[in-house]
Amino acid sequence: MALLGTLVNGICIIIGALLGAVFRNIPERVKSTVMNGIGLSVVVLGVKMGLESNQFLIVVISLVFGGALGEIWDIEEKLERLGKWMERRIGYGEEGMISKGFVNATLLFVVGSMAIVGALHSGLRGDHLVLYTKSILDGFASIILTATFGIGVLFSAIPVVAYQGSIALMATQIDRFIPPSVLEAFIAESTATGGILVIAIGLNMLQLTSVRVANLLPSILVNALIVALMHMLF
Repeated sequence: MALLGTLVNGICIIIGALLGAVFRNIPERVKSTVMNGIGLSVVVLGVKMGLESNQFLIVVISLVFGGALGEIWDIEEKLERLGKWMERRIGYGEEGMISKGFVNATLLFVVGSMAIVGALHSGLRGDHLVLYTKSILDGFASIILTATFGIGVLFSAIPVVAYQGSIALMATQIDRFIPPSVLEAFIAESTATGGILVIAIGLNMLQLTSVRVANLLPSILVNALIVALMHMLF
């Protein structure tokens, strides 16, 4: 079942968010220290991912054009509006917190090599180990994120399942149309591109920057187009 790993991932996020909502009385200094620890870990993970590139110029071009597209489409603002709509519907917690939790958790759980590689492995090979590992990590992270930002983190399971599920379903047929060498090149360059975004997420979590990471998400799509174009031309 191609979607098994993705469904487990979504369930772990929901369970973690529910546990985080129950244990919201964690002392502020504990939450702050743990969030800083997660932020630092996310930065290190992003650096590791960023070094996966074999042609870093592709990463730079992807970020430039992807960032421009993201600003034109204003993805970050649309995500925040969706989060605020949830706040109005639910009427739970402090104003702005559901939106903040939803956006931060969605970016953290969606942007990264494990989401892409794990979904590809699920679709191509029926191997869910990567997504099972990601599920455990996301589950623990969602506990702390919910304790910090509120129940909005729970709703990040929806875009995670939609995103990874789409990749897994496409991957069941992708090897018919895309040569293995191109697929490997895309994984390497998209991992590096995602790594830059992950670094930005970590720095935002540490409150050192305020990068609009969601507006950089189209860089993954631009990355795929560049890799495909280079394969066609060379």
